[in-house]
Amino acid sequence: MYLEIVSPEATLFSGNVESVSVPGVNGEFEMLNSHAPIVSILKEGYVKIFGEITLDEDVEGKFTKGEDQGIWLAINSGTIELKDNKIIVLAD
Repeated sequence: MYLEIVSPEATLFSGNVESVSVPGVNGEFEMLNSHAPIVSILKEGYVKIFGEITLDEDVEGKFTKGEDQGIWLAINSGTIELKDNKIIVLAD
């Protein structure tokens, strides 16, 4: 599935991933390939990305290596939309 993470400053990530976990307002949830469509508000926490990920050098410092082989992006809040195997995260 395709993931795009956009902040007010720039597009932080765009590419294919295996799964994504996000901090929803009602708890953390994970999306895999062929997940049902969803729109949700995000709270402070980490967007966790899994798969063979390549980051651009100019944004690499915003991400950390997760404890579980993924990469993590800390966010304060945001929204997420998943439709037709494309995830868009608007992160603050």
